[in-house]
Parts: sequence; structure tokens; C-alpha cells
Amino acid sequence: MSDQNLPPILARKHYEAPSAFTPESLLREARRQKGLPTIAVPEICILDPDGDIVRHLRRAGRATRHEGWACYHTDLFVFHNDDREYGIVGCAVGAAFAVLIAEEMFASGCKLLISMTSSGQIRPVQEPPYFVIIERSLRDEGTSYHYAAPSEYSDADGRLVALAWEALSAAGLAVHVGTTWTTDAPFRETQRAIDDAATAGILAVEMEAAALYAFARARGRPVLCFAHVTNQMGRIEGDFEKGASDGAEASLEVISLAAERWRKSATGP
Repeated sequence: MSDQNLPPILARKHYEAPSAFTPESLLREARRQKGLPTIAVPEICILDPDGDIVRHLRRAGRATRHEGWACYHTDLFVFHNDDREYGIVGCAVGAAFAVLIAEEMFASGCKLLISMTSSGQIRPVQEPPYFVIIERSLRDEGTSYHYAAPSEYSDADGRLVALAWEALSAAGLAVHVGTTWTTDAPFRETQRAIDDAATAGILAVEMEAAALYAFARARGRPVLCFAHVTNQMGRIEGDFEKGASDGAEASLEVISLAAERWRKSATGP
């Protein structure tokens, strides 16, 4: 099929061509307009689409606003966990928003990005809440098709998945490794689509991972996505419960263990 017959989301993408509009250019002008200093973000940054981790940290007085973060759309907060520094952005929901922030984080000095997204259960491997290390995700969104040629799934960096699994298993945490479905339209999750996803072996549905993994491979950036399976898409009473502190402390434990294992692999024994 020629480009002329393809829908715009797939046509004329020129995947090997550099972008004329870059995050570095945007951040340069934002700093100029806002009078901000050039200050690198922490080497490990977190995307918190629900914002529960950010709210928990701020309520506890553990997070301070990063004075050099020049993004037009978000605030980045800095906090310490187990004496390690992290940067975190909350409420960047959905594939397009998540990748926009990811681009800006890496342009600002990030070395590893971890996404912790609330997800709906597809295959009932256990009662929610629990965590899934996302090893690949079904590309049912738009952003990934601007970074990578069409395919059914976006794959994680297998080394990052293995490092996270090693760290979390060693800590005795009940964490699964598997596939998710990334959608742009959560309120179009029909029963038939859910059944099809379950038949395909998909564990959960979320809104960011496929695009973040496509970005990661296209840009050569280390990105690891977790699904915090917290709900059954409102189909039962009392759904969307994350546990203590809205799941923030449990999420921070998972992130911290995975990040520390990555640090050790990067620096050696």
C-alpha cells in the first residue's frame, strides 16, 4: 500500500530523519522566557501519571520543586528515598503527554526513566493491587507510530526488565512480568476488546507504555515501565483501591529496588 493510501498516522513518517523541532530547543527558549538557570534533573526520573506518589511526597514534606525545570506544562519535584535522589513528574497521563515529558527529561540530564502507571486488570493473576514489569505493550495508541514503524507491540529493553525482576524477586515481592495493552481511549475499552486482550495473554491495560518503549528504542534511552494493577475498570463495587497511602509507598519500594539494581549494573561492584 502506498503512502497516499495510508491513514495520516502511518504515512510519511521518515523514521530515520531527525526532528526539526527538538526538546533542547523548546527548553532553551522556555528558560530564556522564564529566566531559569540551567540545572540538570536527577539521573533517575519517574513518571507518575496518577499523581498519587507526588501528592504523598508533598504531604510528607519530602519533595521540593526543581528550580531549573523549564517544561511549559508540568512541575518536576526532587525527593530522596533511601538516601538516593530522584526527580518526579505527576499527572502526565497518556502516551503523547508521557513521551513529551520523557523527551524533556532526557534533554535535561535524566539517565534512566521509570514509569509507574495505574492499570486495569485484564487477566486475573491475583487480586489487585499488584505490580507488573511491562516487557511489551500492544500499540493501540498514536504516539508510538511517530517513533517506530508499525508493529503489533512495543518491546522493553530486556536487560532492564531482567534487572528489575532480579531486584524485586530477591526482595521477596510478588511482581509479575508480562504484556499490557496501551490505549488512548480508556472509555472505549469494550468487553469484546477486553476479551480479545485476555486471549492474547495480556495482563493489564494502561495508557503510556507502548509509546514510551517506542520512544526509548528510537532515541536509545533507558526506560522501564511498571503497571500498578489497581482496578477492574470500575466493573465491581469498591474498585480503584491502591492500598495504604494510595499505593505510594509500595510504588516507591518497587521503583527504588529497580533503580538501585540499575545503578549497580551501571557502575559495577
